[in-house]
Amino acid sequence: MRTIQFREAVCEAMSEEMRRDESIYLMGEEVAEYNGAYKASKGMLAEFGEKRVIDTPIAELGFTGIAVGSAMNGCRPIVEYMTFNFCMVGIDQIINNAAKMRQMSGGQFNIPIVFRGPTASAGQLGATHSQAIENWFANTPGLKVVVPSNVYDAKGLLKSAIRDNDPVIFMESEQMYGDKGEVPDGEYTIPLGVADVVREGTDVTIVSFGKIIKEAFKAADDLAKEGISCEVIDLRTVRPMDTEAILKSVKKTNRLVILEEAWPFASVSSEITYLVQEQAFDFLDAPIQRITTADTPAPYSPVLLKEWLPNSDDVVKAVKKVLYKK
Repeated sequence: MRTIQFREAVCEAMSEEMRRDESIYLMGEEVAEYNGAYKASKGMLAEFGEKRVIDTPIAELGFTGIAVGSAMNGCRPIVEYMTFNFCMVGIDQIINNAAKMRQMSGGQFNIPIVFRGPTASAGQLGATHSQAIENWFANTPGLKVVVPSNVYDAKGLLKSAIRDNDPVIFMESEQMYGDKGEVPDGEYTIPLGVADVVREGTDVTIVSFGKIIKEAFKAADDLAKEGISCEVIDLRTVRPMDTEAILKSVKKTNRLVILEEAWPFASVSSEITYLVQEQAFDFLDAPIQRITTADTPAPYSPVLLKEWLPNSDDVVKAVKKVLYKK
């Protein structure tokens, strides 16, 4: 095993797949000459050249459309957005073309694209740069949505996403690119749609994904000191969702808390709540609790931002609520 940074895991995954398949290329703002806005494509221009690592203008609608068209003609693009907030300029191409082309063409065209870049908040970046919109994409048939939480998962999931014949939304975090973790020396992949039970427990299930899951780990450690055993599930993939893993855990613990870094209305946690009450209602010993950001745009003020974001204290309170403990 080697210890590398999150950004290096992303770079390794893309580079290994580009060596394996010449139809794969990377395009986006500053991915080439600058080695990526977050240095996630460092050294790739030197290895693969300007025809396969392409700096684009600040024109997301344009280069997203180019990626869709090239995928229809046999290429396998990786599109990097400097932040997923900027993909909204090109979201028509993602929702109306990439996600729908296979069905609308009667199966004549696969669209093997990975759209990747940072999601959610990254400190004081303001309301238009701090949005978690994975639930938007997960609402769209034809798209797969991946949100890794650690270095090992990032590399394995990204390699699987690149090999997938459908469009995949691969959402990272600015605050995770410097995270370090172990990865194997050899090649490995992680299948899309398989959750990871990262901590086994008996009293309550906590489901989360992405960087905010770190708050669940902190809460689980604190609660363990009080004799409360938490089972923590990392979804890894929001769509397709590993519903079996969630239901199996809830049937064991009989209580569920869901943590995500997104607005509450029509969130991923809303979907999980419906799923569990429909298929495991008789196993619940308490109402499901969900923890999200406040239902407002992200504030810039550090004091307000701290209140806006979920934290481990919120998780502790929610767990004690479903356990009827003070």
